[in-house]
Amino acid sequence: MRSPGGAGLGRGRGWPDRRGAADGACAERRGAAGWGWGGGGAGRTRRVQPAHAQGGGAGPGAGGRRRARGGLRARAARGAGPRRRSAMRRGLRLMAAALGSGSAAGPAPAPASAPRIGTHDGTFHCDEVLACCLLRLLPRYRDAEVVRTRDPQRLAQCDVVVDVGGEYDPERHRYDHHQRSFMQSMRSLRPDKPWTTKLSSAGLVYCHFGSQILAELLGQPEDGTVVTVLYDKLYENFVQEIDAIDNGIAQAEGEPRYALTTTLSARVGHLNPRWNDPDQDTEAGFRRAMELVRGEFMDRLDYYHRAWLPARVLVEEAIRRRFEVDASGLVLELPQGGCPWKEHVFSLEQELALPEPLQLVLFPDRSGQWRVQSVPAGPHTFQSRLPLPEPWRGVRDEALSQLAGIPGCVFVHASGFIGGNRTREGALEMARQTLAQQHEGGAQSG
Repeated sequence: MRSPGGAGLGRGRGWPDRRGAADGACAERRGAAGWGWGGGGAGRTRRVQPAHAQGGGAGPGAGGRRRARGGLRARAARGAGPRRRSAMRRGLRLMAAALGSGSAAGPAPAPASAPRIGTHDGTFHCDEVLACCLLRLLPRYRDAEVVRTRDPQRLAQCDVVVDVGGEYDPERHRYDHHQRSFMQSMRSLRPDKPWTTKLSSAGLVYCHFGSQILAELLGQPEDGTVVTVLYDKLYENFVQEIDAIDNGIAQAEGEPRYALTTTLSARVGHLNPRWNDPDQDTEAGFRRAMELVRGEFMDRLDYYHRAWLPARVLVEEAIRRRFEVDASGLVLELPQGGCPWKEHVFSLEQELALPEPLQLVLFPDRSGQWRVQSVPAGPHTFQSRLPLPEPWRGVRDEALSQLAGIPGCVFVHASGFIGGNRTREGALEMARQTLAQQHEGGAQSG
């Protein structure tokens, strides 16, 4: 038993006290020193005297020893009684408080159990691994225990259940997608979103908690522009892929030209035991998968927040200033190379309702020379909207300058998607001649 201050309340001394005058003298010294329950925090046990001994007088027929003991106690009472009574009252108050809090008497109450996230045991997949990782990024589930089981009774005791249990019920935090009736997509649950891919447990958790997670990690308001833009970006370019793979949805119709074997889902799958391993325990592999997936998610968020999002600002400013570069309004100029501009061009063309699609982009490279690059025909293609003229392709340096009639030419790629010049003015002239040849070709075909 311990006092509220952490001092011991019992050290093996028996009570009531029957040791006589010697103990009476000790009690006197302890009373004078202020020891007792809570008396000065000394942490010693104060033994309580029997009721007949606390009065200070001898009973009828008592012998000399009892009178001597009574005298000692009377003197102690006269010298330290008020202090002892005060110490006892303080001690009683502290003990009452300790009894109420469970810290001094009886066993301490069990600490509040950590939240539990339930998922299935056995072979694991990227979707439930990501679902568990995402939940543990929230403060309320940061220390959650992940319970891997298919036992309905154990799952019923979990605060959240993902990828098992056969039910989707966000009110009860049940997020499975395997039941026959489940056909939910991001668009069906959030009509303002365009994605129709069937959700896995990862997509369900991201749909319901993604904005909270990003707001917590970035220190931004949940309904602010930064969280809104990054929420969409991370679903489209990270979570959706995991949803589709887990649900067996192909990227495109027909036979793919080559296999993708290093996706995050594939790498998580390789952390399961091999079919012929003697040890088929999946717990260690699941923990490694949690670390892998969490790291990839955090790295991707960091890139989108610190590199991709600032690039959007540069591209939007370039679009607003495009007529200062060329009167056609079809050429962008970026202040530095390496900026991931392509995705932003496609999205901002729609958001800003540009009357004509942009064609060419100018930017300096790291050596101080300039590049002119065609805007791709789409976000997932290598085809160009307006490749550089065919006679220039594969030609370099002075031969290219003479052919194009533009000083300082460096190269044009064999496919025509990009070219270089030593100066900004030279690169801009290459862009203007490319636009002029497009117009000439359009006029002739018309």
